[in-house]
Amino acid sequence: MKDVISNELGEIIIENEVIAKYAGSAAVECFGVVGMASVNVKDGIVKLLKRDNITHGVNVLLKDDKLRIDLHIIVAYGVSISAVADNLISNVRYKVEEFTGMEIDKINVIVEGVRITD
Repeated sequence: MKDVISNELGEIIIENEVIAKYAGSAAVECFGVVGMASVNVKDGIVKLLKRDNITHGVNVLLKDDKLRIDLHIIVAYGVSISAVADNLISNVRYKVEEFTGMEIDKINVIVEGVRITD
């Protein structure tokens, strides 16, 4: 699926994979986020993703010319999940809107696990 921005000069086409990678990179920069998570629906197993597979923890959907982003994350043990989620939403919204020029309708944060960090 592709997101299309039209203006007087023509069209800009952005692949969802590009937006997902940018949103995932912005997400892992946030305090309290250990990484993105991939869920094996069949087995119900959650896996911490490496930096090169970060897009598997992000779903991007274009609806009514607005983006909807789902972020599947793993948080650090001992942090406030609501504070991490609020910071994450704010950071990802700002960076993705600036990057794409598109408005974000909703960002859903799904906490898939907690990890003890050193």
